[in-house]
Amino acid sequence: MSEELEGAHNKAESAQNAMTMLEMISGYWVTQILRATAELSLVDHVTAGASTAEEIAAREGTDPATTYRLLRAGASIGLFGDAGDRRFRVTPLGGLLRKGAPGSLREMAIVQGSPLHWQSWGVLPDAVRKGGTQMQAALGLAEGETQFDYFGRNPEEGAYFAAAMSNATGVVIDDVTRMLDLEGVSLAIDVGGSTGALVQSLMKTRPGLTGMVLDLPHVMDSAVRAAEEAGVLDRFSAVPGDFFKEVPAADLYLLKMVLHDWDDEQCVQILRNCRASAKPGTRGVVIEAVVGRIGEPSFGALLDMNMLAGTTGQERDFDAYDALYAASGWRRTSTLQTSTPWSVQEIVAV
Repeated sequence: MSEELEGAHNKAESAQNAMTMLEMISGYWVTQILRATAELSLVDHVTAGASTAEEIAAREGTDPATTYRLLRAGASIGLFGDAGDRRFRVTPLGGLLRKGAPGSLREMAIVQGSPLHWQSWGVLPDAVRKGGTQMQAALGLAEGETQFDYFGRNPEEGAYFAAAMSNATGVVIDDVTRMLDLEGVSLAIDVGGSTGALVQSLMKTRPGLTGMVLDLPHVMDSAVRAAEEAGVLDRFSAVPGDFFKEVPAADLYLLKMVLHDWDDEQCVQILRNCRASAKPGTRGVVIEAVVGRIGEPSFGALLDMNMLAGTTGQERDFDAYDALYAASGWRRTSTLQTSTPWSVQEIVAV
């Protein structure tokens, strides 16, 4: 390559790198566009036939001009399409922000742009400097309080968070339901399972399965309503409790996106409490976004920063999970990779 061509190549590469960096820097703009679109139900309004900003503004009580600007921004990232004459249509991508739609991520979009996450991410440099989350300082929490204490005092955000966890379950639920072997399982417990979306999905496909969710008292009513909507209420129970103290006995222990919320010592306590009520040979399932090799694209590594910002937990690699199991009376027997970043780790009580 001639010196002139090499210079032109380097210049083009530098320009591309600069644009890539600008897209990274402005990533939070997209988060808040998604939050506003979801919170203002723009997708629902367009789906219902209000295809102009003026029509949506009349239904939602927003300003027509700024509603149009938000719709236009949403269209620029693929949420809406141009239907002509300043009208909009919903794209399949945008449809994921529709309330109650199959696979909806609406509540997840709202939660990730909410004060708890937003303000906690704002002090990420301090979390790295000091060796742990600064969520308490960001949100004005007392020493030792967690996001779950925050949700207890902010029930609307707590309800959105519970729904967001069901959103997250929806991403992996089909794969998990298909993958799991429930031979010999009569009772499955969704440990820290919020509204119980995972166990309820398993129950819907296996009429003989009884299900239970263990979680904090403020989500119990939502869990019962979800079971009723799923048509499995007659085989379902919602148990208020604290998995740091006790976990009811079951044939299968489901821990979906639970362990990443806590530090190693807390994880061992949760797993030990499951083990204390489990007979030898009883199975468990741990669903987490496992961190991959350094330098490879890794959703788990990015999610780990979310955990640093807002929890005392972290994402882990398989070696770290195996250490937790060894310290708490479990052993990993197999790992199944879903079509998403989340892995299904099967464990057995030893």
